[in-house]
Amino acid sequence: MSGSVNNFMKTLIIYESIHHGNTEKVAKKIGEILGAELKHPNEVEFDKLKNYDLIGFGSGIYFGRFHVAILKLVKSLPDMAGINAFTFSTHGAKNNGMNKSFISLLAEKSFKMLADFECQGFDTWGPLKLIGGIDKGRPDENDLTEAGKFAENLAINS
Repeated sequence: MSGSVNNFMKTLIIYESIHHGNTEKVAKKIGEILGAELKHPNEVEFDKLKNYDLIGFGSGIYFGRFHVAILKLVKSLPDMAGINAFTFSTHGAKNNGMNKSFISLLAEKSFKMLADFECQGFDTWGPLKLIGGIDKGRPDENDLTEAGKFAENLAINS
């Protein structure tokens, strides 16, 4: 499916994608389906966040966590009761539930957590660089198709 299926919710995706653009590819795919605005953490205006019906948070995984800029942003937010949220991430390891601690942080801010998406992404961090990295070519078309399905389900079930 191409184009936005989300005509009833104002949606914002806040993401950070540093090394290979893995997370940005996923953010753009989800954003296309949801008709979302995409912003980096430093572009977010706190006073306007409550104008959104749905906020997505995406990041590459760094040392088992979301990027520090996303973490700092969420920690500094006021109570967000009534705002729906979703998370997505890319990482160089198999799906190990790496978003769980971040989801807990969102719960502390009273977001209503709707869904979570993870996929592998090309990783050349540290010693992986010596072997040419892992998961080269990821996220691939299959991953982006799955990200699109994830977004469609969000639009239908929100």
